[in-house]
Amino acid sequence: MGEVDGIVAADGIAMDKLLIIDDEVDIQRSFRRLLESQDIEVHTAGSGEEALEILPRLNPDLVIMDVRMGGMSGLETLRRIRDADARLPVIMMTAYGTTQTAIEAMKLGAFDYLLKPFDIPKLKELIAGALRAARQMKAVVSFEPLLESADYELGIVGRSGPMQTVFKLVGQLAASEATALITGESGTGKELVARAIYSHSSRSRQPFVAINCAAIPESLLESELFGHEKGAFTGAAQQRIGKFEQCNHGTIFLDEIGDMPLATQTKILRVLQSGTFERVGGNETVKVDVRVIAATNKPLEQAVAARTFREDLFYRLNVVRLPLPPLRERREDIPLLVDYFLRKFAKESGRPPKAVVPDVVRVLESHAWPGNVRELENSLRRASVVATGEAILPRDLPPEVLSSSAGLSIAPTAKMAAAGLSIPAADEAGEPEISAVIRTLFQWARQSREFKVLPAVERELVIEALKDTKGNQVQAAKLLGITRATLRKRIDKFGIRKDLVIQ
Repeated sequence: MGEVDGIVAADGIAMDKLLIIDDEVDIQRSFRRLLESQDIEVHTAGSGEEALEILPRLNPDLVIMDVRMGGMSGLETLRRIRDADARLPVIMMTAYGTTQTAIEAMKLGAFDYLLKPFDIPKLKELIAGALRAARQMKAVVSFEPLLESADYELGIVGRSGPMQTVFKLVGQLAASEATALITGESGTGKELVARAIYSHSSRSRQPFVAINCAAIPESLLESELFGHEKGAFTGAAQQRIGKFEQCNHGTIFLDEIGDMPLATQTKILRVLQSGTFERVGGNETVKVDVRVIAATNKPLEQAVAARTFREDLFYRLNVVRLPLPPLRERREDIPLLVDYFLRKFAKESGRPPKAVVPDVVRVLESHAWPGNVRELENSLRRASVVATGEAILPRDLPPEVLSSSAGLSIAPTAKMAAAGLSIPAADEAGEPEISAVIRTLFQWARQSREFKVLPAVERELVIEALKDTKGNQVQAAKLLGITRATLRKRIDKFGIRKDLVIQ
């Protein structure tokens, strides 16, 4: 039937282990054929009793189990699995999706349930989500400020003063049950900090669920959080248990809560005050014990003033505020982050980590990083992919990163970049002084007999003139103060290809 596409996230995690529990051998075989691949290891059990026996030594990442089996029922097996490890996601299989049995499975803490016969694309999507949830709940997030080991997959990295403050607050919040509000720009690592608080809290053995309030349509967000009753709205074919109910005794992370609609804010406020709510379309009061951690990149005080965010909810959430510094305010952490991400990429690819020349770090430290740590990670990932050698050079960085920092007016040759030649300081107008550029070139010429200043400068000037004029040789010749015939000779002499100047 083929392999599962996209089940394993591209985060360096090794093979995932699935346990299929079903008393029908044909079902076991079908799942094995469908799911087993180089990334998925499939194990099977024919009964609940057998599954509970092998569970401790197998330590699976996900369990998929039939509701109706001979011997111990699926619901009883689910109950015992949850008692042993509440963080292990369990997907139930049933041919009776509208019955009370399936609903009871969700109340007991099942991750979700599948209706027979299976819709293969939905099955793959559901398994992918369950495995992501398993990794989130099982990964202990380190907030050790000194990166002494690359053994852990995820970490909050930094030695700077602002990050030391973050570490202290994470520790204090982990030791309490207080509601927390994490604030900061996009890409600063708000979810990572939320999971660090969870990982070190007394609820670390219970579920952790992250919800992006901005990513879910307003019409579906309330149902996603609190569930719904059958017939509550068009398409509600059966009762659905929401994330708060599934996460009972655990921690729920509400990301981008500033984008939550006012109607849903009211129900969140009630949960924080009394621990109770009703499902959409229902009258039954549901009581839960859930710790709430919220995050936003918006100034909630302004949203309160504009009456787009409830003032009473703001004060309920803002018990302990944990502001995350943007990367531009902790530039001293950039070398440490570079080392961390390059080691992470190396572990993903199974290859030695790339090195970086000194100029790369200087460029990275001068960039404003509007996308913060996430932008830095993406830039380094791109650079590690396009780098042709064992070291990342300035030319391997994204153009927007290079263009935002002071650099040479003429592009450095590959040999100059590979040698880590320093970039001259800019003058008051923001452009490198010509004399400083010339001194740097002569410095390089003294270091390398192969480097000739005049031909190198001439070639780069021709390329830049052609780029500036989008390949128009007449206009490029005028810019350079030479004839078109002379320009053509230089193009031939230096072997300048069309694809170097027209991009």
